[in-house]
Amino acid sequence: MADRQRSGAQPTPRQHDPVSTDMRDDEQEQKIVPLTRAEAERLFGPNVSRPSRVTPFRVITAQVIVSLLVTLVWWALSASPRNAAVSAWLGGMVGWVPGVFFALRLKVSRDRLTVSSLVVGEAIKVMTTIALFVAIATLYPAVHWVALLTTFVLVLKAHWLALAIK
Repeated sequence: MADRQRSGAQPTPRQHDPVSTDMRDDEQEQKIVPLTRAEAERLFGPNVSRPSRVTPFRVITAQVIVSLLVTLVWWALSASPRNAAVSAWLGGMVGWVPGVFFALRLKVSRDRLTVSSLVVGEAIKVMTTIALFVAIATLYPAVHWVALLTTFVLVLKAHWLALAIK
C-alpha cells in the first residue's frame, strides 16, 4: 500500500462490503439537518405551520354528502329505485358510521391520545364495518350489492373531497 501511495497509482475499487455500506448509510443519516422555519416557508409557502383545517368531522360530513348524492343517483337511474336507493344509503352508512365512532373516540381522548388508542380506534372501525355488512346481508334480503358496494367505495374516497374544500 505504501508503494501505491508513493507511485501515485489509484487504488483498485473494493468489492461490495456490507459493513462499509451500512456505515456510509449511517454517516448520511447523521448529516440530515431539519429545515428552519424560514426555509420551510420558502419551500412550502407562508401557511406551512398553519394547522390543518381537515378535521375528522369535516371528512365525515363529506362522506355523508357523497352518500346522499350517490343514493339519489341510484334512485334516479335504477330499474328498482327503492331497493337500489336503500342499498346505496346503507353502503354509504357502512362507510361513514365507523368513522363517526372513531372521530368521537378521538374527541373524547384528545388529551391522552396514544398510538395504542389509535390502533384500538381503527380496530373498532374495522369490527363495526364487518358487523354492518353482516347485519345488512342478514336483515335486508332485497339488497342490491352493486349499489351498496359502489356507494361504500365512493364514500371511502370522499376524504379527497374534504381535502379539496377549503
